[in-house]
Amino acid sequence: MNPAVDVIPDIQSSTDHRRLAIQRVGIKSLRYPLRVRMADGSEQATVAVVDADVALPAEKKGTHMSRFVEVLDAIDGALDHAALQQLARGMCARLGAQRARLALRFPLFLRKRAPVSGVSSLMDYEAEWICEVDGDDARVVAKVRVPVKALCPCSKEISEFGAHNQRSHITVSARLDSALPFERMIRIAEDEASCELWGLLKRPDEKYVTERAYHNPKFVEDLVRDVAARVRVEPGVAGYVVEAENFESIHNHSAYARIEG
Repeated sequence: MNPAVDVIPDIQSSTDHRRLAIQRVGIKSLRYPLRVRMADGSEQATVAVVDADVALPAEKKGTHMSRFVEVLDAIDGALDHAALQQLARGMCARLGAQRARLALRFPLFLRKRAPVSGVSSLMDYEAEWICEVDGDDARVVAKVRVPVKALCPCSKEISEFGAHNQRSHITVSARLDSALPFERMIRIAEDEASCELWGLLKRPDEKYVTERAYHNPKFVEDLVRDVAARVRVEPGVAGYVVEAENFESIHNHSAYARIEG
């Protein structure tokens, strides 16, 4: 056996002489299965799109890309706020980095009962966790996009009958000092819409949704203000961004608003 032949060179661990640090290097858009811990303690299986990266010092030529996948493959159990921080810290340690960023985007399903008939169905939402590690500090942002219904106050006021309304997306991003369940963020957004949505509705439910929205008109500005007013007083919220996009039914463009604090 020739030791010189058996040794495989580790090029990425060699020294780089350009003296330029890289703020973020890693993997992007990796699909990976995981389980999410829900507010009631149950677990939901989903598939996440993962972005993971670390900061690379100026003297190092490259990072070890395979180790990002190794970290994900070693996940044992469902993820929640604390487990996410532990995972990101573990990624930092495995890559030998001082700073790291881990983003997980995934569909989340909640079972809902229609408002009148009570018929049960699943409603889907887009959720995201972002955890950034800097030394001993691990910061988490939770983000969720909630489809709702919005009805225009101006249209209602100036029309003899009816009002234009549309499906809307409310996106809530919360920078957290402690856990805030996705279910709570979703509930706030749905409460503050002209009306929430359901996956399955019977005729009495459709009547309810139509009339509920008509009696609760909101501009896109109202949506972001009303949601922000509730998110900002939630325990553990250190900062927030609330966005709303109305897919207008009388225009070939959207109405949009964003508020942060």
